Order: sequence, then structure tokens, then C-alpha cells
Amino acid sequence: MDAYQDEAIQRWHVQRADSLAETREWIAGWQGGWAAETGAIWAVVETGSGMLLGRAGLKHLDFSDGSADVAYWTVRAARGKGVCPRAVDAMASWAFEAGFHRLDLEHAMGNTASCRVAEKTGFALEGVRRSAWLLADGRHDVHAHARLRSLAGTRLHGDRFFRVEQ
Repeated sequence: MDAYQDEAIQRWHVQRADSLAETREWIAGWQGGWAAETGAIWAVVETGSGMLLGRAGLKHLDFSDGSADVAYWTVRAARGKGVCPRAVDAMASWAFEAGFHRLDLEHAMGNTASCRVAEKTGFALEGVRRSAWLLADGRHDVHAHARLRSLAGTRLHGDRFFRVEQ
């Protein structure tokens, strides 16, 4: 629940956690999504201490189409340390290994940190969805990014994807 008290998470996150009970409901829903094969949410934790650093997830899993939506955030202490790009990249690698073809990633255009995560992890910008999200401070335009399993400029190495720099 503490993570959702962070002003940056509140600013860019569509949902707000106003109570511990609500947070528990979310976690139960995430667990149910895993069981129903409609979502996969992971806690990103520090090795050793187990301290929560963030969350990474795949929403709207569609196994027949091979697609899912990417979501993520990090707590203030983890920002700027490469935690989020590593988590998103690991999650994307897992999804492609599991047979997914396309991962979609959207973020409010004003959220430049989220845009950097998308770029660093090989999600190509595909366009802008105007006035697509309603956040606490009003409507926001959204960047739409995607990463394909067969993305040109990547190569599979073991169980990880790496971008080939031009």
C-alpha cells in the first residue's frame, strides 16, 4: 500500500489504493488473473532483503492471439537505477518464451520516465492515442508502443532478447 502513496505513482497510475483492504483486493484479483490466465503480475524485489522495488505485469493476456499489455512501476528508492527496464525486459523475455507474439505498452505522454523504459526495452513507438486516459488531473494523450517477438534488430540469446545496436 505504501507504494501507492507515492505521488509519482498516484500521478500516472489509473487506479488509487485508498485502503489496505482495497490493496488486498487488488492482490487477490492479480492472483485470480494468474489462475484464469488473464493476467500475470510480479512483485519486483531486491535480492537478499526482499524489499519491494516495483511491480511488473502483463494484463489482458490473449493466448489465442499471442498478445498482452505491459504495466509497471517502481518505488522512489528504485528509480534511476535500471530496475524497471530490467524487470520489463525479463518479463518480455518470459512472455516471448511462453509463445506470445506481441506486447503492447502504453503510457501518458507526460510520463517521460515511462517512455524511457519503453525505449530502453525495445518497445517501438507506434503512435499517439489522443485523450485516451482519464487520470486524477484530467484526460491525457497516450503513447502506444509495442514489442514483437520477431522484432527486427533483436536476436535471441539463450532465454533473453538483446537489441542489436546499429
